[in-house]
Amino acid sequence: MEKKQFRNQLLAVMNKMNRTEHEKQSFDITNRFLASTEFREANTIGITISRFPEVDTRLLIEAAWKAGKRIAVPKCNAVTRDMDFRVITSYDSLETVYMDLLEPIVDETEAINKDNISLQIVPGVVFSSAGFRIGFGGGYYDRYMADFKGGALSLAFECQTNYIVPVENHDIPVEKIFTEQQVILCRVSECGK
Repeated sequence: MEKKQFRNQLLAVMNKMNRTEHEKQSFDITNRFLASTEFREANTIGITISRFPEVDTRLLIEAAWKAGKRIAVPKCNAVTRDMDFRVITSYDSLETVYMDLLEPIVDETEAINKDNISLQIVPGVVFSSAGFRIGFGGGYYDRYMADFKGGALSLAFECQTNYIVPVENHDIPVEKIFTEQQVILCRVSECGK
């Protein structure tokens, strides 16, 4: 199955999630992540502001602020497909851009070099147990992660995981996937990489 078909199929399943169940599972995923060593040791976390049907990232962001951690959110350049992560200290520093995405307001936020982000939470739609993923189709994270040196993990609903995903040479796997049921320790050797 092609990536686009795979993505659309899983998004259709996710869009049918009951809002109450979505909130409960997002809460469980967030709590599992907040109890992790990765969260405790991270100083600055790169993360997107989620939209339904993705795992809700707001609880995690608010917990990180309370714990004194910095949150960096991407500003995307639709022409170059690059991302510029910027530190936000409140949701007031965000604006709605294309496709109803929330991104940092450039004049109100500080850019941060990727070398200063200790942990990157990588979004995706479909995940393999090896940590490879099918994203939302823009290729932003493939480019960004090519020379990222910090830790990389994902938050996903169990229904998004354990698929066989087509892998291309430029694809970079995450190390762990946190779901409402488990933490998947990704095993890259399964696909020969």
